[in-house]
Amino acid sequence: MTIDLRTLGRVDYAATVQAMQAYTATRTADTPDALWLCEHDALYTQGLAGKSDHLLNPGAIPVVPTNRGGQVTFHGPGQVVAYPLIDLQRAGYYVKEYVYRLEEALIRTLAHFGVTGHRVAGAPGIYVRLDDPHSHALLPQRPQKREGQTAPEPDFEGLGKIAALGIKVSRHSTYHGAALNVEMDLEPFGRINPCGYAGLRTVDLSTIGVQTTWEEAAQVLGQQLGIRLSP
Repeated sequence: MTIDLRTLGRVDYAATVQAMQAYTATRTADTPDALWLCEHDALYTQGLAGKSDHLLNPGAIPVVPTNRGGQVTFHGPGQVVAYPLIDLQRAGYYVKEYVYRLEEALIRTLAHFGVTGHRVAGAPGIYVRLDDPHSHALLPQRPQKREGQTAPEPDFEGLGKIAALGIKVSRHSTYHGAALNVEMDLEPFGRINPCGYAGLRTVDLSTIGVQTTWEEAAQVLGQQLGIRLSP
């Protein structure tokens, strides 16, 4: 069964979450999978694992609790948000592989623009080298146990986060999803600990020298997700 791709443009966050929940709650065995691509006005979303002390200074930007996994992140204009609505049971893969496929689609999207995306163990999302975003060199082994630490932690030295993940699975069906930073105001990320990590730098495509449009980035990401999420 093919994935029904819809490019929604800029939409209200709360209304979109309600629509995803309704779509998921009323699914049948014959309901097609869907992929919604959109962007939101500026807001912070606090996931189920979120902690209030990671909201450093939200100011006038709304903070919206949400039922996705993960912690706090920022959404705003210039960011492509992808919401795959996938029946995992029908697709034939489990949540761990679903997350891998999401990340792979983001990595392939970045590759389209000449950028090398990296995974960091223990820290879902996609990262780029700040000194050379185009380098294909492997990252050092991560996470690492540093002096004074009792357990290994993700190591973000020299990296910037360019894409975030936060998913929900209900009735073996997914909603929420991933966000790719294209060309946005990054200042609000400095008012939080992104995804719970103090000092983690956030970047977008324009920051690392890639000039493109929201529409082009959304088109490429939509194509890659359609390929990677198919059974």
